[in-house]
Amino acid sequence: MQKFEIYKDRGGEFRFRLKAANGQNILASEGYKAKTGCTNGIESVRNNSQDDSKFERLQSQGGSPYFNLKASNGQVIGTSEMYSSFSAMENGIASVKKNAPGATVDDLTQ
Repeated sequence: MQKFEIYKDRGGEFRFRLKAANGQNILASEGYKAKTGCTNGIESVRNNSQDDSKFERLQSQGGSPYFNLKASNGQVIGTSEMYSSFSAMENGIASVKKNAPGATVDDLTQ
């Protein structure tokens, strides 16, 4: 089952990751000082994931494709893992579009 996981990083900030039904991480957030910021980020992913123009397709210095999902204001709300090919990256984007709207939220900080 697809889900967002909310967790705390080593620095004590809240983060979320979107996991596909197979358990693979497909999108990870920045750090948030407050849990409310993190939950707002999840809602932003749900809202913006259906607009292909919000996906910024990039390539690392090492040549690995990856993507950012941006909010309406241009702020990055999630970053993908590095992919082995551009077609794999496009599959990752398709997975976010498919999984984000109906994903449950699992709060691992409680």
